[in-house]
Amino acid sequence: MIAILGTGKMGEALLSGLLRAGFKPDDVLATARRPERAAALTESYGVKVVSNPEAAKTADTLILAVKPQDMAALLAEIAPHLPAGRLVISAAAGITTAFVEERLGLETPVVRVMSNTPIRFDEAMSVISGGAHAEEEHLRRTEDLLRPVGKVLRIPEAQQDAATALSGSGPAYFFYLVEAMVDAGILLGMPRAAALDMVTQSIVGAAVMLRDSGEHPVILREAVTSPGGTTIAAIAELERHSVRAAFLAAIEAARDRGRALASG
Repeated sequence: MIAILGTGKMGEALLSGLLRAGFKPDDVLATARRPERAAALTESYGVKVVSNPEAAKTADTLILAVKPQDMAALLAEIAPHLPAGRLVISAAAGITTAFVEERLGLETPVVRVMSNTPIRFDEAMSVISGGAHAEEEHLRRTEDLLRPVGKVLRIPEAQQDAATALSGSGPAYFFYLVEAMVDAGILLGMPRAAALDMVTQSIVGAAVMLRDSGEHPVILREAVTSPGGTTIAAIAELERHSVRAAFLAAIEAARDRGRALASG
């Protein structure tokens, strides 16, 4: 039995992913704050919605998907009801395994996870790190839960805040880029729908090419960048406006904000 505690956007994405991966609704519990939200989850997915303490007592694996600022209250609520040996998977940005372990006690095995919204389409990037009491079997169980909905990578926990900024928030950076490129197409006289189609397919094609070719992105970019051509003119403008430096600063800011949220 798996329980997802805090079924907001990411929690619901995890829930739908588990069901697509073959879990039956009877195998999954969910929790929600509002009665209307609970009713909507039951109607949409057929899962039982219970209280946080009941989920903690019942499930073999708990996925904590609340916001970072709500994690301490959730842990305090479930700690008295959590049997020893339960696997706890924390999916809240910035929350360390030590933070969870300290509040749950019982030498609870904790695995920290950061995933992203493409989980809705089985294309998530999930990174996992084990806590002090998490053994190989716990990491494997976590991987087995996440692998059907995307790629899973183990990393040291010290790199989790960077992963949150890079891949957790990463889809938003691409959507921002698409928005800007579509606006540029409109500026050049393209209808919005046509511009969106062209940009979307260009980005999908480029992503697949990057993933499947095995080539470094610099090599792939240089292959499009002819001497004195249109692409190098565009790249020169991006460099003149320090777009690369802006991305570095933006991702650092996301990392720092994640740490701040976790510290309350």
